[in-house]
Amino acid sequence: MTLLRTARRAGLALLLSSALAATALPVLAQAEVSPEHLALARQYVEMTDRSAVYEQRVIDVATSVMRILIQQNPALADPVGETVQAVANEYVQEKGSLYNQFARIYASRFTMEELQQILDFYSTETGQKLLNQNPGINRDLSNVLQLWENNASTEFLARVRASLREQGHNF
Repeated sequence: MTLLRTARRAGLALLLSSALAATALPVLAQAEVSPEHLALARQYVEMTDRSAVYEQRVIDVATSVMRILIQQNPALADPVGETVQAVANEYVQEKGSLYNQFARIYASRFTMEELQQILDFYSTETGQKLLNQNPGINRDLSNVLQLWENNASTEFLARVRASLREQGHNF
């Protein structure tokens, strides 16, 4: 499976899971969180989304849907493209709801004081550097992890086959 296909599936999974997460919110809501607490958590969520992860996921899903529909009917490429763009814009406008869910998760795990300390750190020179470097760091980490995964899956298969052969099984 290619990285692009995996990313698209992950994007679709993110969108679907965010829709399903709305059903899980009552569980998170059991721990009452003040509006001020949520506001601090939301500030953190917005501050740390330098690489526009949600928007990129929407683009990935939109691209995948557009390819599927155009493959089914190439004559409709223009209206499909326009409609996919319109629906993608709708999803982008709904980001606030998803970010509120993210904020609730952070607020359920960090106190207001801890969130304030985190925000204070990100307002320092070092914190700003970390915020600015994170998209590139995450990209590099993802590349290293993908390379490792490719190598590990090949090596893993070889180890399993060798072990099975030692046990007298032929593959």
